[in-house]
Parts: sequence; C-alpha cells; structure tokens
Amino acid sequence: QVTGYLDDCTCDVETIDAFNNYKLFPRLNELLESDYFRYYKVNLKKPCPFWNDSSHCGIRDCAVKPCPSNEVPDGIRSGSYKYSEEANNLAEECEEAERLGAVDGSLSEETQAAVVRWTRHDDSSDSFCEADDIHSPDAEYVDLLLNPERYTGYKGPDAWKIWNSIYEENCFKPQTVKRPLAPGRGESFIHLPGYVCIEKRAFYRLISGLHASINIHLSARYLLQETWSEKKWGPNVTEFQQRFDEVLTRGEGPRRLKNLYFLYLIELRALSKALPFFERPGFQLYTGNKVHDAEIKTLLLEILHLAKSFPLHFDEKSFFAGNKNEAAKLKEEFRLHFKNISRIMDCVGCFKCRLWGKLQTQGLGTALKILFSENLIEKIPESGPSYGFQLTRQEIVALFNAFGRL
Repeated sequence: QVTGYLDDCTCDVETIDAFNNYKLFPRLNELLESDYFRYYKVNLKKPCPFWNDSSHCGIRDCAVKPCPSNEVPDGIRSGSYKYSEEANNLAEECEEAERLGAVDGSLSEETQAAVVRWTRHDDSSDSFCEADDIHSPDAEYVDLLLNPERYTGYKGPDAWKIWNSIYEENCFKPQTVKRPLAPGRGESFIHLPGYVCIEKRAFYRLISGLHASINIHLSARYLLQETWSEKKWGPNVTEFQQRFDEVLTRGEGPRRLKNLYFLYLIELRALSKALPFFERPGFQLYTGNKVHDAEIKTLLLEILHLAKSFPLHFDEKSFFAGNKNEAAKLKEEFRLHFKNISRIMDCVGCFKCRLWGKLQTQGLGTALKILFSENLIEKIPESGPSYGFQLTRQEIVALFNAFGRL
C-alpha cells in the first residue's frame, strides 16, 4: 500500500527504493562503520527543561552505567596527547567496571589520540538544534556500533508524554485539531488537512517521518527471547503491524510510512547541497590515520555525488517563497519549533532512546540548516576557512548517522 507518488513532491516510492537499496545504502553503511562516524559525543545527563522528571527507565536495556570517570582520558579533553598516570589508571578501572547497559563508551587508543582534533567552531546562530555542551564533564563519547537503536522496553505514559509534547506543543497545525495521542489508545497521529501551507505541512511530515523511523527500528530489533545466557533480537511483525497496518491504524499507517520517505528526500537533498563544503581540499575527516582518513573522504564524496545524481530531488525553493517579511517570520518560527523538539529529547527517560533521539534530531536539524544556508554554501571559498557556513564534527556525524537510520 506504500506505493506511488509522495504528496508535495514529484518523486515516487519506487524510485527511492531502487536508488537507496542498490546504490546508496551499501556505501553509506560502509561509511558509518568507520572510526570518524561511529563515535558521537553526547551529554545524556542534561535535565529535562520542560517538566520536573527524575524518573528514568529501570529496564536493563535502557540503562547506561557509565564509569565513575569518562573512559576518554582527561588529557584528550584538555587538548593534550599526554595522559596523566591517574587518567590511564581510571581508563583501566573503566574497562573492568560492570556495564549494565546499553551505552558502551569504549574508544580505541588510536581514536583517543585523534579525538582532540575533532572539535570545531560551532556556528549556532542558524542552528535548528539545542547543542550539547561537548566540553561538559557529563559529555561522553559513545560507540554507535556497540549501541544499536532497538526496542528497550521503554513505553507507556512516559514515552507517550514525550511524543505528545512534540506533536501537541511543537507541530504547526490548526487549533481545532485535538491531542494526537492518548494513553491506552495506541499511537493515533493527527492528519493535517490540505489547506495548511506547505511549510507547516512539511514540518509536521518531518516529525511524523522521524517517529515512523524510530518505530520501525524498535519493531525490527525487538527483544524476542531472553534467557539467563543470551538475548535474541529480531523483527516483531505484530509490533510493526500495530503501528503501520492500514486497517489497524485506520488508514494512518501507510501515510506515516510515506512521511518517512518524505523525510528521506529532505535529508538526501541536504546531502547533495552540502557537497561544496565537503569537497574543499582543506576539509579532512581527521582520526589520525592518514591513509584511512583519505579513503573515508573519498567514500564520503562518492556518496555525496551519488546523492546529487538522484533524478527526482525535493525542491526546497517552495519553502518560504512568498512575501519576504512573512517568509522570514515563518522560517524563524520553523527554526525555534525544531529547536524546542531537540530540547524535549533531554526528557526521554530511557538513555539509549535519548541517545538515538538526540542524534536523529541533530541530524535532521543539520539537514535543515544546510537547506536554509544555500546562499552561504555557494560562497564557500575553495581554500581557507569557511566563515559563512560551518559544520561541527558533531553535526557531520549526526547528519550521516541520522540519514543512515532512514
């Protein structure tokens, strides 16, 4: 039932499937397994800014039990390659510490030595996300390959509250539409009528697509069986059907999946637009291994050229194309709404869900930043620093990993 053309686009589902499955995804997967893209620095201890909530998911697969001190030695954070004896001892203690959970922060020595080179200037004036303070003592490097996004058991009123806040407080929608979600009634999304302007409709569809993406991952990597010796993860068809079957969702499921395709198109378009930034000879994906870094940059550019070659890109020129004053006001509203959503991620009680929620919202926020910075990107000099448009390492890692999720 998910077939044919997507609303607000000239593209269709079949074209995206063929392009993604046979051309882009295998290369993207290889990129995301590299050292530069597998380590993401995140602060999972930021308090929820919207309500007082100290309750956290007590399920083992939600939990993060980080070491008393970070596994990345202090010397890296202070910008020095020389580690103190105390820091080295703490790193050894960390390796021995019991790890309940789900977020594994371990780093290879080779990567540790390169981490210091990753910090870039954060041009947040045009940012769509609430940026983590990566210099905070609470910020840690996480190996995304050791922490796959999957079902953790986090559900019920707490999870409902997060999505309700995102839809009810942040989605542009007519005032007459009632709350989209209700405890005990599953996940009944609102459907926006056609008279809502394209920008507001697109904003809603991006959030719905992100929600669909997360639900697919939870259904595809579900805890099917648990014994004292091992856990078995795999696809849970029933869970998937409850969220996306046309009959069970009263027609909403296929629409949610089409919103996922819409989100894919938006992020694909951003990758194609960012090509000049990454193509500059001075841009490096620095990890400290020169040969490997050069290979990964070649692969990255291959993916971006492939993205650019896609025949049916979304035309973002339809965004904010009306009256200049109205357009500027709407764009700022769009940015602030999305920034608010990125802040809600600090209210997610399951730390693993919080990790992937923060990464995917930052990835989408970075894609929007690219699409709304086209004039600045066009002016990037071939050599020397790019002062007008800049992406931090955090944004780059989030952008490609978020697209990898889609």
